[in-house]
Amino acid sequence: MTTIVLKKGREESLLRFHPWIFSGAVASVSGTPYEGEVVEVVSSEHKFLAYGHYQKGSIAVRVLTFSQDYHPSTDGRMPLEFWEDRISRALALRRVLEFPSHGTDCFRLVHGEGDSLPGLVVDIYKDVAVLQAHSAGMYISVDLIAEAIMRCCGDMVKAVYNKSAATAPHKAGLDLVDGYVTTPSESDERAVSENGNLFYVNWASGQKTGFFLDQRDNRELVGEYSKGRKVLNLFCYTGGFSVYALNCGASSVVSVDSSAVAVEMLRRNVMLNTGSEDAAGRHTAVCADALDYLRDVSDGRFDLMVVDPPAFAKHRDALDNALRAYRRLNASAIGKIASGGLLFTYSCSQAVDRRTFELTVFSAAAQTGRRVRILRRLTQPADHPVSIYHPEGDYLKGLLLYVE
Repeated sequence: MTTIVLKKGREESLLRFHPWIFSGAVASVSGTPYEGEVVEVVSSEHKFLAYGHYQKGSIAVRVLTFSQDYHPSTDGRMPLEFWEDRISRALALRRVLEFPSHGTDCFRLVHGEGDSLPGLVVDIYKDVAVLQAHSAGMYISVDLIAEAIMRCCGDMVKAVYNKSAATAPHKAGLDLVDGYVTTPSESDERAVSENGNLFYVNWASGQKTGFFLDQRDNRELVGEYSKGRKVLNLFCYTGGFSVYALNCGASSVVSVDSSAVAVEMLRRNVMLNTGSEDAAGRHTAVCADALDYLRDVSDGRFDLMVVDPPAFAKHRDALDNALRAYRRLNASAIGKIASGGLLFTYSCSQAVDRRTFELTVFSAAAQTGRRVRILRRLTQPADHPVSIYHPEGDYLKGLLLYVE
């Protein structure tokens, strides 16, 4: 087994159970580990600290366990029993959170570091588990992970789909192909229920694993405030916020996205929930650039806006450009919304911390000269847990603003 020896004094973060080991902390590496291999990490005094997946880049090791309860197999992977232990623990938490429930049959089963499985995401859509590997180590263990999911979830999961071709590292020499790891499902699509609202989810063609489950609680909140309001949903994707608003009595909803595929699914979701593509004249779907559409909107036309853009900064080297984009977008929304309007604005960029996002929105508000108050600070739901030892996992940031 490859051993990673840390520099003197650089084990402190591991003793605090942080799951990342940065390359600058590494003193030496025994042998030539392949990317994704499970390695042993020891202190400068050669005391055991952790097992984790080796990778090239600034993060050299993603820690899987700080104990020696499970040892790597001869093939450089953790054994099936390890994966069963981690999946069963993740499932136990979801049971506490009452997932699945009568009104919700889609939820996140594994949330990376939040479930002590860094680099792995698993979402459940009714009876299909869709996994994404964000590291080589997770990708090469997909077969074991899928078997553990099937064993732990029992009759709840009938098939496991691997949606990692776009997320696993392309330079690791992996054969990145999406597809079923188990017996295939009869369809790549399900109509799922979320708080009683219905959505078609296609994990093969959709973004991420097929749907943005991390906005569940925020969608419900938008619904609560939508009754009688004129709603604009920017970057709407397949219409999550729009469906909640319509089902909760919005007087009108305009949904905007630049993807024609997403807009078509949006129309299907509106039909699924209301019986017509335009919700009896209350809904308009627009395939256009959200910023361009917002720029041309007349002042005061909407009194509730949802601004939920994709991650403008996936890496810290893109941070400055991202903050300028957030500032421009929010200044335009605040400037356009009706007096007494409610603005739900978000950032899902992990590189943008909560304080920086808020300062950016504050700056945008100041540009407009309008009186703006914070009603709520928003975040991800409980099935996207944040490890207390890994605060970086708090990636979804949002504000509910009241604009006079």
